[in-house]
This record gives sequence, C-alpha cells and structure tokens, in this order.
Amino acid sequence: MYVLLVASAFNSLTQRVHAELRDRGHRVAVELAVPGTAWPEAVHRHRPDLVLAPMLRTALPEDVWTAYTCLVVHPGPVGDRGPASLDHAVQDGEDRWGVTVLQAVAELDAGDVWATVGCPVPPVAKSDLYRGEIADAALEAVHLAVERFASGTYVPRPQTEGRTRPALRQEQRRIDWEADGTDRVLRLLRAADSRPGVRDRLLGGDWYLIGGHREDGLRGRPGELLATRAGALCRATADGAVWIPELRAVRPPGGPAAPRLPATLALGERLPRLPERPAPPEAGPYRPVWSDIGYREEGRAGFLSFSFPGGAMGTTHCRRLLEAYRAACARPTSVLVLGGGRDFFSNGIHLGVIEAAADPAAESWDNINAMDDLVEAVLTTTDRLVVSALGGNAAAGGVMLALAADEVWCRSGVVLNPHYRLMGLYGSEYWTYTLPRRVGAAVADRLTAEALPLGAAAAHRLGLVDRTVPCAPGDFGAETERLATRLADLPATGSRIAAKKAARDRDEARRPLAAHREAELARMRRTFLDPDAPYHALRRAFVRKERASAVTGPAEQDAAPGPAAC
Repeated sequence: MYVLLVASAFNSLTQRVHAELRDRGHRVAVELAVPGTAWPEAVHRHRPDLVLAPMLRTALPEDVWTAYTCLVVHPGPVGDRGPASLDHAVQDGEDRWGVTVLQAVAELDAGDVWATVGCPVPPVAKSDLYRGEIADAALEAVHLAVERFASGTYVPRPQTEGRTRPALRQEQRRIDWEADGTDRVLRLLRAADSRPGVRDRLLGGDWYLIGGHREDGLRGRPGELLATRAGALCRATADGAVWIPELRAVRPPGGPAAPRLPATLALGERLPRLPERPAPPEAGPYRPVWSDIGYREEGRAGFLSFSFPGGAMGTTHCRRLLEAYRAACARPTSVLVLGGGRDFFSNGIHLGVIEAAADPAAESWDNINAMDDLVEAVLTTTDRLVVSALGGNAAAGGVMLALAADEVWCRSGVVLNPHYRLMGLYGSEYWTYTLPRRVGAAVADRLTAEALPLGAAAAHRLGLVDRTVPCAPGDFGAETERLATRLADLPATGSRIAAKKAARDRDEARRPLAAHREAELARMRRTFLDPDAPYHALRRAFVRKERASAVTGPAEQDAAPGPAAC
C-alpha cells in the first residue's frame, strides 16, 4: 500500500513507523503538519491509500479525514483522550498504560478503534518511556491496524466511553520543595521530561528543570543545592534529594527559546561554590546510585555504560567518556561492551552547548575533535573485542561511534540515522573509514545521501549491525550481559583478537586513520568557519525550535540528528 505519514515532526516514533512500514514492503511518504504551510493540500496531492498520523499536535481537517481513512496513534489506552495522556500517566504513577490507533473524526481521540496494545510503565522519564515501551506498543498496534485496513474486511469498534484530560499546566507540575518527598519530585520531573520541563525559580532566575534521578545519601534543607556531579545539580527534597542533569532558561518575552544545557553550565556564574561529588564505583546510568557513566565487570567481560540527556555528547562528555574508556581498557578483560542502556546510545555532538557558546564555531571544532578522539581510541583498541550495544536510537556521529567497535548489537526497536546531511555537515568520527568498511562504498554513499532512518532489521540486512536483540527495553542490559560473557568465554575469541590486530595493521598501511581524520576535519572546519554555511541556521533552528530558511525540504529540519526529545 501507499501510506502517507502526517506528523508534526519527524520524531523518533515517526521515524520508526517510517522504517518498519518500508521494511514490510509498503510505499511510505511523509508530510509535516507545520503551521503556516499548505500541508492539507499536499495530502490530497499524494492520494494515498491510507493516512497515518504517528505524532500529531494539530487536528486533521475534515476535508482530509472524510476523503481518506486517517488513523491516529494516541499514546494512551482506549478512552483516555487529550494531548497530555502520557504526561498524566507518568505523573500519576500508573504502572500500566497503552497505545491506541483510532480513526480521525471531528472530536479529538474519539474515533473508532482499529487497534490497541497495552504496555508496562517503568519508573523512567517520559521521553525514555516514549521511545521504549510506548514505541514498542505503538508499532505493534500500527502493524495490526495497517493489516486490518489492508484486509478490507475489518470493522473498527466504536468507543463507548472516554475522558478527555487537558494538557498539564505548570501549576500542576510545580514542585513544592518544602513539602514534596523524593518520589513525588521524581514523578513531576519525569512527567515533564524533556518537554516542557518543570518551571522553577532558582538562584534568582526562572528555569525549566529537565530530568531527575534519585540520590539516597545526601541530605539538606528542602530546596537547598547540595552538590554537583558531572554537570548535574543535587537538590534536597523534603525527605531526600534528587540529581537534576539539565536546565533550560525560560524564554524571555519575544525572545527565542533557550537551549537545554547541563545544569552547571546553564547556571554559570550564578552557581555558588558546591562540592563536586564524583560517582562511587557502583554508580551508573541505570543503577541505584546514579551517574551518567558507569563501569562494571562480569567474568572476562567489561561493561562501560553511558547515558547522556538526549544522546547529545558535548566536548566535556566526550573527554570524560574517553577517560573512562581508557581506564576500562586497563582492566584484564577480553570483551568490552560500550553502552547497553535502554535509551539513546548517542546522537553525536551537542548542538545545544554549541549554540550557547560564546563562539559556536570554536565549540563545534572542539566538540568534533573530542568525538574523534573517542572514536579513534575505540578503533585502535587491538587487545580485546569491543562491542557497541544499542538499546536505544543513534544518529550521525553516534552511529559512527558505534561502528568503531568490532560488533554492533541493537535492540530490535532501535532506529539508526547514519548520516549528517540534514544538519548541513559532511561529518567526521572516521565515518569515511568505518561506514564503507561495513556496507561498501556504494551503500555508504546512498545512506549518507538519502538521509533516511533505518530500523534495526534493515541495518542488520545491510551489515551495519551484527546482531538484533528482540527484547523489552528494560531487558536489554541483561541480554547484553549474557551475550557478552558468553562471547568472552568462547575459545575462538583469542584468535579473533589476534586477527583484529593484523587487520588494523593492514588497514593502517593502506590508508592511515590520520588521513581519514584530516580529510574529514578539513571539510568540517570550512563549514564551521563559514557564517553563511547552512549548518549554523539549521543548528539554531533545531535547538531553538524554529524553522530555518536553509532547510530545503519539509522533513529535513525535524529529522536532523541532535539532542532531540521524544
């Protein structure tokens, strides 16, 4: 069938629907429902067999849903209606939720039901949940609904009752630091992640607090700032404390939206002198004691986990991860796993930090070199096997970081964007070496030119990925551990390590890694230093949620890789 996706943004769910429907043989196109554009007329020009709306912030006009069957993906169970269904679920502490595919009618979310799938709600941020359990349920429901529509015989069932809940206002999200305990504070922070954030007054300024993690050891007067860790702030609650990784300044009247930034960077000189509390050895992104980087071992396998907000890796993130990688390489392991978490693996350089810098060109240059240093360290590791374990999506330089490893394992629901073009960049991270090495020069050229998302199954068929792991988002870490420890114990692993070193030596003699880096960075530097290069307008538009005149197609701005939310 010819399926037209109508979406407010080419976000993670829309990309996954696009990729998986194509994998199943459907012809798929995308139209962005952007205010001020003639997108309803464009729908009629497509003349699709089916219109599918994976993520839509506006109502479909009557002349569209009366002319075509239009199915809307709603992130809530049957009968739960409104624009903030998932926000309510997380803030209210629901332990199960669901996704419903329903037919568009005049009343929002009130149409006939084509499919509904339930899912658990683990204690994670809304955006993580959206890309994980909600996305899995959505794709199951979408495939079921599309199959039912294609059959021509299925009769959708009407909704007999429902409740429409309005969007959560900031008054309903407000944290009362004097009275609210840690559990409630975490629910409020998680329900607002990563949009809109929880508005708060802090150190004389108005901010949106983004993200939250439990701190069990530190205590203080409720609302007091207690410590910092890797750019995050620890703030006391009524009965404990939480770590807040990011802040976004409230938009001034008539001004542009501010970028999301590491909390300490956002506060700058406002921040009083606080103790830096390094993470203890048992800390990690998905462990009881929180840190954005963690390391542990199981037998002869080492696991270097990391999780940065939105998958964005600034200069400091890259340098800290490189330091942790070198420490991990000093351990007596035969297999080292990178990643393994449930959310984003990496989306490459941190566009928000770059945009906020006094000299964005200079920060762009520092950031890409820090990414290159990290990728080079992975590529030149010849005394053990390195595995990239992607439980969540990756884009641009994040994909190339993954490809630097000997093996790439992906959860079956992962979406990859192995290209840079939509941000107006040539790219670096040694992609001119790793991508053709994986898929061949012709396919590498096609992937970077088409700039389309790939599902895990398609990436596996192309050779971009070595293994797909069909499991729930929360089970990926355990599955990775099982596979990695088994790999470390295989008798053939030692000979693979020896062969790896010989292959690296041959490749280095053919064309040194330094030559790839020099050629890539020469083009990147020209772009960074050219104030008229599209990259600057595209970056600014992406970070500040504006439209950029430099964008050549309606999908490109929203598909661009970077520190995206859900």
